[in-house]
Amino acid sequence: MSYEKVAQANSNIVIGTKQTLKAMKSGEVEEVFVADDADQHVTDKVMRLAKELNIPCQRVDSMKKLGEACDIEVGAATVAIKQ
Repeated sequence: MSYEKVAQANSNIVIGTKQTLKAMKSGEVEEVFVADDADQHVTDKVMRLAKELNIPCQRVDSMKKLGEACDIEVGAATVAIKQ
Protein backbone atom coordinates (compact mmCIF):
# COMPACT_ATOMS: atom_id res chain seq x y z
CA MET A 1 0.00 0.00 0.00
CA SER A 2 2.72 2.48 0.92
CA TYR A 3 4.55 2.08 -2.38
CA GLU A 4 1.27 2.61 -4.24
CA LYS A 5 0.61 5.80 -2.28
CA VAL A 6 4.05 7.16 -3.22
CA ALA A 7 3.57 6.19 -6.87
CA GLN A 8 0.16 7.91 -7.01
CA ALA A 9 1.59 11.13 -5.54
CA ASN A 10 4.54 11.03 -7.95
CA SER A 11 4.36 14.68 -9.02
CA ASN A 12 4.00 15.87 -5.43
CA ILE A 13 6.92 14.14 -3.70
CA VAL A 14 10.33 14.98 -2.30
CA ILE A 15 13.03 12.33 -2.67
CA GLY A 16 16.07 11.94 -0.42
CA THR A 17 16.92 12.66 3.17
CA LYS A 18 18.27 16.21 2.82
CA GLN A 19 15.33 17.36 0.70
CA THR A 20 12.84 15.59 2.97
CA LEU A 21 14.26 17.27 6.09
CA LYS A 22 14.21 20.66 4.36
CA ALA A 23 10.58 20.23 3.26
CA MET A 24 9.55 19.02 6.73
CA LYS A 25 11.13 22.05 8.41
CA SER A 26 9.31 24.41 6.04
CA GLY A 27 5.96 22.76 6.79
CA GLU A 28 5.37 21.33 3.30
CA VAL A 29 5.11 17.63 4.21
CA GLU A 30 1.95 15.60 4.69
CA GLU A 31 3.53 12.15 5.18
CA VAL A 32 7.00 10.57 5.21
CA PHE A 33 8.19 7.13 4.04
CA VAL A 34 11.41 5.59 5.37
CA ALA A 35 13.11 2.46 4.00
CA ASP A 36 14.07 -0.12 6.63
CA ASP A 37 17.17 -1.18 4.69
CA ALA A 38 18.57 2.37 4.57
CA ASP A 39 21.44 3.44 6.83
CA GLN A 40 19.86 4.03 10.24
CA HIS A 41 21.93 7.09 11.14
CA VAL A 42 20.52 8.73 7.99
CA THR A 43 16.88 7.84 8.58
CA ASP A 44 16.86 8.51 12.33
CA LYS A 45 16.95 12.28 11.72
CA VAL A 46 13.87 12.09 9.51
CA MET A 47 11.96 9.86 11.91
CA ARG A 48 12.85 12.06 14.89
CA LEU A 49 11.74 15.26 13.13
CA ALA A 50 8.54 13.59 11.90
CA LYS A 51 7.71 12.66 15.49
CA GLU A 52 8.45 16.21 16.72
CA LEU A 53 6.26 17.75 14.00
CA ASN A 54 3.50 15.11 14.25
CA ILE A 55 3.96 14.05 10.63
CA PRO A 56 2.85 10.47 9.90
CA CYS A 57 5.90 8.29 9.20
CA GLN A 58 5.48 5.01 7.34
CA ARG A 59 8.19 2.36 7.20
CA VAL A 60 8.73 0.35 4.03
CA ASP A 61 11.03 -2.62 3.58
CA SER A 62 13.10 -1.63 0.54
CA MET A 63 15.02 1.39 -0.72
CA LYS A 64 14.96 -0.14 -4.20
CA LYS A 65 11.17 -0.50 -4.24
CA LEU A 66 10.74 2.99 -2.80
CA GLY A 67 12.95 4.39 -5.57
CA GLU A 68 10.93 2.48 -8.17
CA ALA A 69 7.70 3.91 -6.74
CA CYS A 70 9.24 7.37 -7.25
CA ASP A 71 10.10 6.42 -10.84
CA ILE A 72 13.86 6.76 -10.28
CA GLU A 73 16.53 4.19 -11.11
CA VAL A 74 18.24 4.21 -7.71
CA GLY A 75 17.04 3.42 -4.21
CA ALA A 76 15.54 6.07 -1.97
CA ALA A 77 16.11 6.09 1.80
CA THR A 78 13.33 8.60 2.47
CA VAL A 79 10.48 10.11 0.50
CA ALA A 80 7.98 12.75 1.57
CA ILE A 81 4.58 13.53 0.13
CA LYS A 82 4.00 17.27 0.03
CA GLN A 83 0.71 18.85 1.10
